[in-house]
Amino acid sequence: MKDKVRRGGGRNHSKADGISPVGGKETVGIKQNDDTSFPVKIQGAGVEPFELQVHGFWLVQDAVMTLLSRDEVCPRSNLTLAFAGATLDPLAELQSLKGLKPGAILRLVEEPYSARSVRLHLARVLELLRTPGPQDALREGRSPSILETLTQTPESSLLNGKSLKRSISHQKTDSANQDGAPPEYLLPGSSDRPLMGLLPQSSQPETPVYLRDLSLSCWNPPPGHRKLQGDFLYVTVVTKEGQRCEITSCPKGFFVNRSTDQVFDPRPVQSSPVCHCFTDLLCHISPAFKQTFSSLKNRHQLPPVEAMPTPYHTQCWLGPPCASRTHKNTFSRLGMDEQPATQAPDWNEELQAARDLPQASLEERLQRDRALLQVNSAFVRAVTQGAESVIEGYVEPVTGNPEDPAFLWGGLFMSQGAASAVFGGERGRRAAQRLELKGVQAYSNLDGLQGLHTLPTAIVDYRGVRLSAQGLAPGLEGSEQNQDIPPASRGLLYGVNAGAQESPHRRQLLELLAHTAKTLSLQRHVVIAPSGHKVPLFTSVDAQGLLGADGRFYVLDVFRSFPADANFYQEAADQENNGWLENYQSDTGLPRPFPHSLCRLRPELIQAFILLKHTQFTQCVRETLDENGGFEECATASDSRATNAVRAACKEVGSVSDIIFEMRFNPSIFSPGVLFPPDESVSTKLQERLLREAAAFITTHQIPAFVEYCLQSTEVPMDGASLKQALHQRGINLRYLGHVVKTIKQSEHKDKLRHILRTVISEIFIRSARRVFNSFAQGVDIPCLAAAVSHFLCCLLVPNFISTPLGEDTKKKSRRRGRGPGASDSTPWSTLTGAELWNLVCQDAAETYNIFDNLGSGPNQLAENYGLQKISLLREFCLKTGVQLRLRDYFLDNQSKAPVGPDDIINIFPVVKHIHMPTVDASKAFCAAQTSIQKGLLDQAHQHLKEAAYLFGRVCDDLHPEACYCHSLLAKVAYLQGKAAEARSGQLKAVIISERVLGFDHPNTIQQYALLAVYVYAGGEISLAQKCLLRARLLMLTIHGEDHPFIATLDSCLGLVMTGDQAGQFLKNALRINTSFFGPTNLHTALNQHLLSQWMCSKGDYRSAMTHEKEALTTFTSLFGADHPQTHCSTEFLSTITKQAVRVERSLRQAGPDCTEQIVECLTPTTDTILEQMVLVTGIRRIAHSDRLQEYKQKHLELKAAVAKELAYKAASTELFASETANGGEENEHPETGCGKEAENGGSPTLENTIESHGEASADAIVSANGHVVEPEHEEKTETEGENSERADAEGKLENGETVEKAETESSAANGVRSSVTTEEIKSDTAADEMKSGFSEVNGALNGSLEITAPSVLKGNKSWADVPEVMIANGAADKDGEVNGAESISVNGTTEE
Repeated sequence: MKDKVRRGGGRNHSKADGISPVGGKETVGIKQNDDTSFPVKIQGAGVEPFELQVHGFWLVQDAVMTLLSRDEVCPRSNLTLAFAGATLDPLAELQSLKGLKPGAILRLVEEPYSARSVRLHLARVLELLRTPGPQDALREGRSPSILETLTQTPESSLLNGKSLKRSISHQKTDSANQDGAPPEYLLPGSSDRPLMGLLPQSSQPETPVYLRDLSLSCWNPPPGHRKLQGDFLYVTVVTKEGQRCEITSCPKGFFVNRSTDQVFDPRPVQSSPVCHCFTDLLCHISPAFKQTFSSLKNRHQLPPVEAMPTPYHTQCWLGPPCASRTHKNTFSRLGMDEQPATQAPDWNEELQAARDLPQASLEERLQRDRALLQVNSAFVRAVTQGAESVIEGYVEPVTGNPEDPAFLWGGLFMSQGAASAVFGGERGRRAAQRLELKGVQAYSNLDGLQGLHTLPTAIVDYRGVRLSAQGLAPGLEGSEQNQDIPPASRGLLYGVNAGAQESPHRRQLLELLAHTAKTLSLQRHVVIAPSGHKVPLFTSVDAQGLLGADGRFYVLDVFRSFPADANFYQEAADQENNGWLENYQSDTGLPRPFPHSLCRLRPELIQAFILLKHTQFTQCVRETLDENGGFEECATASDSRATNAVRAACKEVGSVSDIIFEMRFNPSIFSPGVLFPPDESVSTKLQERLLREAAAFITTHQIPAFVEYCLQSTEVPMDGASLKQALHQRGINLRYLGHVVKTIKQSEHKDKLRHILRTVISEIFIRSARRVFNSFAQGVDIPCLAAAVSHFLCCLLVPNFISTPLGEDTKKKSRRRGRGPGASDSTPWSTLTGAELWNLVCQDAAETYNIFDNLGSGPNQLAENYGLQKISLLREFCLKTGVQLRLRDYFLDNQSKAPVGPDDIINIFPVVKHIHMPTVDASKAFCAAQTSIQKGLLDQAHQHLKEAAYLFGRVCDDLHPEACYCHSLLAKVAYLQGKAAEARSGQLKAVIISERVLGFDHPNTIQQYALLAVYVYAGGEISLAQKCLLRARLLMLTIHGEDHPFIATLDSCLGLVMTGDQAGQFLKNALRINTSFFGPTNLHTALNQHLLSQWMCSKGDYRSAMTHEKEALTTFTSLFGADHPQTHCSTEFLSTITKQAVRVERSLRQAGPDCTEQIVECLTPTTDTILEQMVLVTGIRRIAHSDRLQEYKQKHLELKAAVAKELAYKAASTELFASETANGGEENEHPETGCGKEAENGGSPTLENTIESHGEASADAIVSANGHVVEPEHEEKTETEGENSERADAEGKLENGETVEKAETESSAANGVRSSVTTEEIKSDTAADEMKSGFSEVNGALNGSLEITAPSVLKGNKSWADVPEVMIANGAADKDGEVNGAESISVNGTTEE
């Protein structure tokens, strides 16, 4: 897979990528730097001479670092460069060196070692010897990349569970896979869910064994007299031949001494040379090491996106099949991994120093974003290690309070937090830690506001305990203990307990907090402090503003920064019923009490509610003005009617200002223990009313909108992670899961929403079980942890499970295995039964989600009622608790034997939640690409996406979820432009990133595999396309099951790429699923009817084919009308089938009953037809739902003719006419219309792109196969610039004259649905903070794409590598895609003229 990584690889990027800048002139320097590159020759230091490409702006140390990463030099270190006999200054620029020309010779010079550089060199050697193997990711709990096993291995790589197990033990393969047929468990209707096929064996060989052992010698440290002679340390090496050697490190390098394990003799062996590089000495000692080491340098090099470590740990819930056999010697006894005995890192200073980096130029911003990501990534890794050390008992608490122990480890302050009864005990403590992280994230995202800082923060769950970790701010460690010191002396400038003080620092801090309050929509309010004084606040009542010893302002304790959720505060119901809808409490059962009192609204909900209020405000003003004479009259009059209308509207919607629309919320409302002064009663009542309305907005608007979206789309949630993301994007907290269940069950389409109900019930069950597990795990001793976890899983998933007491034989076996006598009957965790655990889970579900009888009486009834899979429940539980299971097939219905044993629990990993660092410039480029796509400017969008991919590579080396979405959209745009090879390469990269960053079985990974299948099929790689689709189906069956709309999408594609009867199996199953979810008259169902009719034609069954095509034609006619191109195409195809059926019937009658020869002619679709149909099914290209484009074209032609006629009267000559029209084109050029120069470069007019006042998009906003936007249908390229001018005028009049419709519920494609597009996705002049939030719409559910139709991409059976780039001239239709005589985008793969 050499073509996997071509762009976007960070330092591995080719800077010669032709990238058009979004940020103006700042990005020009990216390309200009290439002009200073030139080659030089490298010699010396015992390496073979080679050539290196350097840049003139490089420092000498940059060239040295590049050399150290080359295979020719690695693992040598402590080298310098010399030119013309003189050692070069490391800080000198190469272009400043006199005489340095292309082809010049630079020599590597070996510098003497120091005590520190020797250790760094040995650590570098260790890193090389620990070359990662295929099993390393599983052993370390990281999500692996599986794509390589599909692209590099033969057909037998995709084995079922049983055959894969046999192949491991007996080197046998399943005969069913010899002919390329899929295994039985992947066929429709199979109930087997083996896990062995999820992680097939890699084709890459395991890491060879270089040495038997490598460790520090027992003679360390060197005695004093040897230190004076230069000995740094002694190393013991045991070679593969069994030879034991003692090696001395000195300033000149390494040599073998005469010491043994019993006698110390530091003198060098006579035959031992002094080698500057440690591996050179090992090659001299051991011929076997020399041979193996030479093969290491010739090993297969993985692309950077596969080889580089991910910034954050992506958990894998499955581990190696045999953990003991995969464990290998990492030479940790050498001691190079241990932290040096120096001061712990100052995480806060590192983070704040990175935030304070300059941001004037693009290069400076990229370096700042990369530094922030690196610091945060290192901080999260330290938090993970610290949590393991603290909870495993290696760290002593620094406080004597057993209820709230605090720990200091590695520069981190870690604590559980106090369990306050006011907040709800243990549940309240965990909620406070989670909300503190969200508050820190909100304040950290305010990049435009410099001067206000937050501490690096993360929370980690490990073995049932949640710890909060923060960096140490200078001068703030003792602020809580020294309460006797005045607040100002402790640096406390702001807060309820700050007291009355006045200083320049306090005024500066208040100004910063006032700006943040405006950005976060927080209202300034006054509360009564415990001392009785009135305190004005810009934040929540708990927040504190401090001045650190480093001179920076810090804001702490921001866990109540967001407004309260009135639906879960009993005070909201007990007070005056102001703000609640009529019968709201009786219909919804809200407000009701919650286990903790820290229920807050999400920021996404606040923004959506403000948009709703703005719509109401605009409507109220319009109605008031209409009652008083109309808008124009009131606007031109000099009276106060317009002002009064605005004031009345502000009062009606609850604006905090009476002259402008401004929505702000008081975060202290409904907070227990907070008192407000009497003069704030009016403002307090207004805020209570707003919070009630916002809470009701969730149940009356957001949840029904989510259910309606799920009813129409195939991109609905597949598992708990995607469900959580989809709900959070709409501002719905997970505590509303019970209300979502109620809404679905009350819906008249509840049967079509069974997959959503199944996912919601699963999420409720697993979350309740996790809370019970947290309490369960804290009472288990470490030696019994594996047995306790396996026992808990058996009780959870096996009905009425009761652990059997261990017999004598079992105890003897346990003793022989070294695990002690095993658990006894008196062990507390072993007394837990399945019935008892089920009652605890149901009780938690009732308290949290108001779910009482929905879970049933046991796991079997739960699975039967909702169609749940126990293997999916097991996966969800492991991902949420950090448990890693051994890779094997689990039979969870076996009640006679425990399905999960102690040996199956490989490890428990910490689950960390952390701050997400923004990638501002890359996000801007990505959003600019989305805007260009919405305008129909594919060429411009392609350039923006290439730039975004480059910027993502510079900041995060592409290992980021946002980079995955960018590469996927880039591949889609490239495919629509006819660049199939580029689409394939980019999609390969997107799949690998998704597997490594999101997870090998994440829903996004499944969607990326489906898209990759289309692109590789376009290049003629049919076998690889089948593997990708089967891989996606296997993952989909594991995480959800077969009863899901996306299974229909996969089965439709499999029916197109497979052959024989199995293709019919997949197509029939897709039709069954689509019919059950969308009904018989839906577009998805009609597409399947046509595909099945086409397959039956290929089998010669024309009678059945006619039946299915008639059903499809009926649906197309009802949806689009009789004049739609799709209807015409279906009619023609039905006519063809009918004629062929008559011809076959006539032939059969003429042949007679005694004829044995096959005379039935079959209609087989071409490869181009199949490809176009896959493009439609996966949503890469869409079928237009209406003929408004044709109507627009007609109006456009009429308007253009009228303009030309009017200009003809005014023009004195043809030359004057052309001049005037050209000037008109320049005057009418507008960024929201694809005209002027943009139109000349491949643009097309914007269709219905008007944005309503509350930010919803136009009527053709459609969700595509993986949530990305695709290209709108193009106009024919105009001949002159004057025609561009006329088209601009026509567009402007048409946009102002047409009604813009909401696009939330209308289904429009094979597996997509209309969805509202947020303001951030459409506005071209969006602010930086809005750009950053644009990816929340793309990730996971990804709502908000525009319909795109484009020419056919590939025509012919050429390989993907041989396909030339097709330049599309303003979207002109490719007539080579005609199938069945039609020229329209249709089911059977034709393109619209």
